Amino acid sequence: MRYTPHTQADRERMLRTIGLGSIDELFQHIPKTLRERAKIDLPPGLTELAVRQRMARLAAQNATAADWSIFLGGGIYHHFVPSAVDAIISRSEFSTSYTPYQPEVSQGTLQALFEFQTLICQLTGMEVANAGVYDGASAAAEAVLMSRRIQPATKRRVLVSRALHPQYREVITTYLKNLEDVQIEEIPFGASGATDIAALTRHLDDRSMCVVAGCPNFFGVIEDLAAIKSACAGVGAQLISVTTEPLALGILKPPGEFGVDIAVGEGQSLGVSMCLGGPAFGFFACQKKFVRNIPGRLVGETVDSEGRRGFVLTLATREQHIRREKATSNICTSQTLCTLAATVFMSLLGKSGLRRMGEVNVARAHDAGARLAGRADIERPFSAPYFNEFVLRTKNLDEIFARCAAQKIVPGIKLEQWYPDLHDCFLICVTEMNEGEEIERLVRTIAGQ
Repeated sequence: MRYTPHTQADRERMLRTIGLGSIDELFQHIPKTLRERAKIDLPPGLTELAVRQRMARLAAQNATAADWSIFLGGGIYHHFVPSAVDAIISRSEFSTSYTPYQPEVSQGTLQALFEFQTLICQLTGMEVANAGVYDGASAAAEAVLMSRRIQPATKRRVLVSRALHPQYREVITTYLKNLEDVQIEEIPFGASGATDIAALTRHLDDRSMCVVAGCPNFFGVIEDLAAIKSACAGVGAQLISVTTEPLALGILKPPGEFGVDIAVGEGQSLGVSMCLGGPAFGFFACQKKFVRNIPGRLVGETVDSEGRRGFVLTLATREQHIRREKATSNICTSQTLCTLAATVFMSLLGKSGLRRMGEVNVARAHDAGARLAGRADIERPFSAPYFNEFVLRTKNLDEIFARCAAQKIVPGIKLEQWYPDLHDCFLICVTEMNEGEEIERLVRTIAGQ
């Protein structure tokens, strides 16, 4: 990439053009405290070597999975990514493949997306999947908009489980806030940590459009999708399942087998590293009868005039392709490189590999959960089964986090920021990356030993 510096005269002319007096005015919308913290104390005139050394020392202050024990979950997961994944997605054929507007020059990209769709259908048990969306949160919001397109105008009540990822709930609210005909209502979770089915049944009526629930939910709890679907069926509401940890679907009964109408989620744990929280990708699947309302792209398989196998965009009902008012979504791209990584990852592991990886996660998480909850000052507030993350309650939460930080351990996520009623709770995740020695060190540190 070329580096083209601007002279002082250039900068002044650009600022005048946009009506500003200084570069600092460009950043006035950022709180002053954050602006002050963002400054790097770097004297002028340093050599490249000196700058690199200073930047390396600054970067070393971050807590990374390379030198810290990570027990973080809550939407981004620490999983092993085989070297073959990076090797394949780094090939020039994939990094330079043209965006699939013209199928005759996009066969590589289109085939990879077709295989991705197939694997997502197999993972979720659904009939149709699209070529991916931005992330799990936008996938959840797009699913609600899709339900609005499908359901009659008399059904506009959206019931969202309070146990759904809180940031996903915020994104759904943002997507819908200017749609005056839609109402969002939260359904509480019960003592088990799962959606309160009795409360859901009381809220459901003939005006209910859809129910949105986790699979598993934010607390790692495995929801009773059969009971939720049964309640929805009684009033004609659609069920949308949202999965933040798709590895769980390697061992759990998939959403499609419960009759879920739309199954969406975040795919990061399928071959994409944590990357400080992104980028990742969302997946989106549904029953075939709803396919013409699916957002984004859908890649299909066909044959050309000579009978050779080929791939095309079967459906591309985005505003870039058709009139804006007829578009199903304004999603203008898919996270193709991340979806390719997931395709390679799932192909390498296969059905048995995903199942085995899920079993290791369950075993280690439940081992850690039993050892931690067995202490006098710690308990599990929720009784429902869980996959690889669970909630713990303790009276000295801040003290525990301070001890863990001193030992280079990230023990989980405090829940008070989203759930004031869980002010003394934290969410902990254990994966195949947490060996027995790490789990033992976590238990000892939390115990103050």
